[in-house]
Amino acid sequence: MSDGVESSMADLGSAGYLSYLLEEWAGLDNLQGYLSYLDYLLWVFTPLAVVFILPLFIVLFLYLSILFLHVYKRKNELREAYSYNLWDGARKTLATLWDGHGSIWHGYEIHGLEKIPDEGPALIVYYHGAIPIDYYYFLAKVILHKGRTCHSVADHFLFKVPGFRLLLEVFSVFHGPREECVRALRSGHLLAISPGGVREALFSDETYPLLWGRRQGFAHVAIESRAPIIPMFTQNVREGFRSLGNLRLFHWVYERFRLPVAPVYGGFPVKFRTYLGDPIPYDPNVTAAELADKAQHAVQSLIDQHQKIPGNVLRALLERFHTRHKEE
Repeated sequence: MSDGVESSMADLGSAGYLSYLLEEWAGLDNLQGYLSYLDYLLWVFTPLAVVFILPLFIVLFLYLSILFLHVYKRKNELREAYSYNLWDGARKTLATLWDGHGSIWHGYEIHGLEKIPDEGPALIVYYHGAIPIDYYYFLAKVILHKGRTCHSVADHFLFKVPGFRLLLEVFSVFHGPREECVRALRSGHLLAISPGGVREALFSDETYPLLWGRRQGFAHVAIESRAPIIPMFTQNVREGFRSLGNLRLFHWVYERFRLPVAPVYGGFPVKFRTYLGDPIPYDPNVTAAELADKAQHAVQSLIDQHQKIPGNVLRALLERFHTRHKEE
């Protein structure tokens, strides 16, 4: 090797020399260019991969909750014959875990919990996020601070998810025939319904439109059971998780087959604040259509009062560090 080449190798240093050897050995004339291109791909696609992977951690947390319930069931199966409250301990344990998750990851707050009655029925009507994780946090707060279990109405597809049945049974989740909803409220339970359901989860967006259509079933339930309706909305829920449901393919699949297959991305640790509005009392002179309209306006009022439109992920992240609310 000539003195000139040796001098050049010394100037390159060990990293440059390794690059030079690889170029010579592999016959690559521009190894640095390929490495730079690889760095660019990693810089672009790593954040994209993360935002689609984070929602899977919520699914993992749900399955860990289910695993805990199965262990709890096996450990306490001999007590079942002697106790009417077999699952109380399990519910409180999982509520504590979910409440901790909400506090750590989203700085979760709830405003108006005092509007949930300590006893007697009430129908909670809420806006449905892409993933209703805010509702899980709400359930945890009700269990821990009110000592009550809130029954829930969920879409049929949730009962087909492998392994979910025990979790749904323990937390009193059902697919919502009107008679069963009325029976739960007449028995003095709390009941929660999202009139927008899966459609709202998939097709609503950062402008927070309510996609209730002409649904009035929940209003009939409230009238038949003579229960008050309590509106509920969580600030920034669309900034935590977002859906690609508005892409034409996923929209068509849902409308054609009723399959909620749209990918969800996010998992961002944005600030979550749940707001409960004033109860809408039972009024025998109000029709189901009028009551449904009242409830929709009540939820919309919470959105208008507490959510900046359009939602913004960066702004929602910054709200973790200050307490300024949207101006009324």
